[in-house]
Amino acid sequence: MATYIELRQLFGQGDLLNKIEVACVIAAEAVRTEDAGTTNHANRLIWAKRTFSSPRGVAEQMMMAILAANNALSVAQITGASDAALQTKVDAAVDLFADGS
Repeated sequence: MATYIELRQLFGQGDLLNKIEVACVIAAEAVRTEDAGTTNHANRLIWAKRTFSSPRGVAEQMMMAILAANNALSVAQITGASDAALQTKVDAAVDLFADGS
């Protein structure tokens, strides 16, 4: 299990942040093409547009959610997560940030 200090140090971990940034862009594209009847679709579209215009800022926010959700893992497990695993976590957290603001 990563300590709080280790988790905080990961906030700026470049490779992990870059992977999360790409996962956010991929999630934004999925939102852009999802069915308009999807729950929270209008707010999800706002989030997707924000992601396309400022992917780094969105990724920095998403990074914190991903780290909090995976705090029981070791640093090596977190930084070694596969692209697919990160994508799943990002996809699952979109609605947390898709609040219309």
